[in-house]
Amino acid sequence: MKGVTIILDHLGEREAAARVVDGRLDDLLIEDVAPGIGTIYRALADRPMKGQGGMMLRGPDGSLFLRQIKGLSPGQPLLVQVTGRAEAGKAVPVTTKLLFKSRYAIVTPDAPGLNISRSIRDDDLRDALMAVAHSEMEGDMEGDMGLILRSACAGASEEDIAEDIRAMADLARSVLADLAGAPELLAAGDGPHVLAWRDWTEEAEVVTEAGGFAARGVDAMIADARGPYVPLGAGHMYIEPTRALVAVDVNTGSDTSPAAGLKANIAAARDLPRQLRLRGLGGQIVIDAAPMAKKDRHTWESTLRAAFRADLVETSLVGWTPLGHYELHRKRDRVPLAEVP
Repeated sequence: MKGVTIILDHLGEREAAARVVDGRLDDLLIEDVAPGIGTIYRALADRPMKGQGGMMLRGPDGSLFLRQIKGLSPGQPLLVQVTGRAEAGKAVPVTTKLLFKSRYAIVTPDAPGLNISRSIRDDDLRDALMAVAHSEMEGDMEGDMGLILRSACAGASEEDIAEDIRAMADLARSVLADLAGAPELLAAGDGPHVLAWRDWTEEAEVVTEAGGFAARGVDAMIADARGPYVPLGAGHMYIEPTRALVAVDVNTGSDTSPAAGLKANIAAARDLPRQLRLRGLGGQIVIDAAPMAKKDRHTWESTLRAAFRADLVETSLVGWTPLGHYELHRKRDRVPLAEVP
């Protein structure tokens, strides 16, 4: 099955979206019971956590954590947006830098300016998009509201782009005008089906009929992703989350050739971003690579860096530990597959 297929369905009782590329499950979005990324609250500053460099906030659904102390006093109202998924027993991380994001446009309060995705290089198209942006944002440009036009604009009509800009700008104005009052949910984060429409913008077959996961074999692919074992062709790896970190163990299998370690490690590096996406894993990632010569580390790191560069989830490549492990730090913004019945 060649090409890209996007299937919108449910996993149990939860809304879910799957992206299948050339017959292989490439991405999986699952509805979270926790506040979704992008959710906007009116919250009240509660108490500073100086040891952690932040402030606890009171939200309508519980505690929030903001990495900011300066300029805040207890009881002060502020608008915040969820930036990640909280670990069990911890407050939900938020920011005061709000983003109103859709398929074509991102409206940025307190960050003025009009910007177009660098991936759009056609000068005539950039000029046309800038004209649309100026037309729709003319009144807001005098204030502190900015706009980013996303790469999906390259294949869209000016009418659709203009409509998207208006929707996000109207939402931004409505939220920003609602600062006074008790803690309240002002805008819910997007669910999996909307996120799929928003972020999976390449040409694709879209399946919306109920039972699409079973009909297209996605259920079986998800079942495979629930286990720790990942075959690589050149060796295999195990991906096992613990409370503290996610351990990735790369092995050469039956290959005993001198280049076996490098081959297995490169195969693991290329597939690791996809495997972490499917499993919804983030936080500290520790890779126990298969044995390879130190001179091959640069080649492997270049492969790993290229693989994560194409991934939508923010990931920092930290480097080697004294014991010879490689560490990553990945944003927690997915539901761990292990938590989904």
